[in-house]
Amino acid sequence: MELVIAEKPSVAQSIAAVLGATQRKDGYLEGNEYLVSWCVGHLVELAQPESYEEAWKKWSYESLPIIPQEWQHEVKSDTKAQYQILKKLMHDDRVDAVVCATDAGREGELIFRLTYNMAGCRKPMKRLWISSMEESAIRDGFHNLRPGSDYDNLYHSALCRQEADWLVGINGTRLFTVLYGGKALKVGRVQTPTLAMLVDRESKIMNFKKEAYYMAHIMENGLDAVSEHISDKTEAERIAGACENGQALVTSVIKEEKWVAPPKLYDLTTLQRDANRLFGFTAKQTLEYTQSLYEKKLVTYPRTDSQYLSDDMEGTAKNVIEAIFNSLLFEQNIMFNPDIKRILNSKKVTDHHAIIPTMEIIKQDLKVIPESEMKILSLCANRLLCATGEKHIYNSTKAELTCNEIVFKVSGKEVWKNGWKEFDDFFKNSYKTTEDKSDAEEEKKLPELREGMMIAVEQTKVSEHFTQPPKHYTEDICCERGIRNHP
Repeated sequence: MELVIAEKPSVAQSIAAVLGATQRKDGYLEGNEYLVSWCVGHLVELAQPESYEEAWKKWSYESLPIIPQEWQHEVKSDTKAQYQILKKLMHDDRVDAVVCATDAGREGELIFRLTYNMAGCRKPMKRLWISSMEESAIRDGFHNLRPGSDYDNLYHSALCRQEADWLVGINGTRLFTVLYGGKALKVGRVQTPTLAMLVDRESKIMNFKKEAYYMAHIMENGLDAVSEHISDKTEAERIAGACENGQALVTSVIKEEKWVAPPKLYDLTTLQRDANRLFGFTAKQTLEYTQSLYEKKLVTYPRTDSQYLSDDMEGTAKNVIEAIFNSLLFEQNIMFNPDIKRILNSKKVTDHHAIIPTMEIIKQDLKVIPESEMKILSLCANRLLCATGEKHIYNSTKAELTCNEIVFKVSGKEVWKNGWKEFDDFFKNSYKTTEDKSDAEEEKKLPELREGMMIAVEQTKVSEHFTQPPKHYTEDICCERGIRNHP
């Protein structure tokens, strides 16, 4: 008999249903030669300083630094009951092996290993490594269980991260607290440098002094060319006035065909960035919503840093794309021939592939999915369509005109193949997003221009502008700079 340990009760129930362990017991399920139980997040944590030495119980400058010679762990008091159930199951004579079925990532590995070690279990360890909670994925995972030792380095990586957090947090927090008046000042490996960035940016914003500048415009038949920035309003008015009812010579016209490649699939960070930019979700919220969708079997594993699928997933991708259309997430009258090869690259897939929807989207009633989760699901579906779409192609024109020896510039673009942006535009029109519309505005098509032609200036004007302070940090910007809100 094998003991299967999941990270959460809901995941354990999904696994148990596939394995046929349907008999409910106290803290676990049993049946078909399996016992299926669960952790409740972390059951075991690093011991507090006073567990090592009595002198470390008091917060004092003299006791620092606190560096244990050998690390100790202790069972969390609020989850002790579930730990005792797992310990008893691990030592059950019926159990021949233990299957680690916690989330297939660094933190999931740590949750299981600490419990396994604290319980003193020495029975053979196997690892379930799946990227989807679909029934077929669970079955395949159990047919291909790996030795637990294959993930020893992942466990040591997680342990190192945990110990580093403890050392920085305990020592930093106590140091600053005793130095600055005794009120607790929390210091953390991630939160403190992040706070420093926020304070520095806020200082720049508060001390910013805006300055006005002006631009002279010459206009004709939809053409609006502007001068360089001019610091003096009177000078800008003089330039505009001198060009009024005058002639402008087109001195340069540069036309280029440009294209924008389809985006890559989502890893967790890029998903968090887009969810923040479009919906205002924090990185933590996005992770929670995606994790919930994963547990509902609607998307693949969220904690991934890959933006590709493995080479053997071509058929899966095609089926999911068809399911996206059939699930009414998007219009079905769009002619689409997806380029699946673009998103396949096994060399760029490490522990998990990119985040995509699963085939469950055509089996489940999506109307009962919470709105916030539905936005994330739709975002993942949209990205799969965009990533397999055609290039967005447009013609770009940049021109310079001279009037009274002043150079005026104008630029424009004309889209002739919308490509993958057809899906992107449909998605943004379907949802109310918080995206900055000014950033998304496209340049207009210019009238036909050629070097040497003369333009009759029909109208002039002067526009006033102000220099802008740095923008406040958003979750989008923080994720772009590598500040992750997940372990």
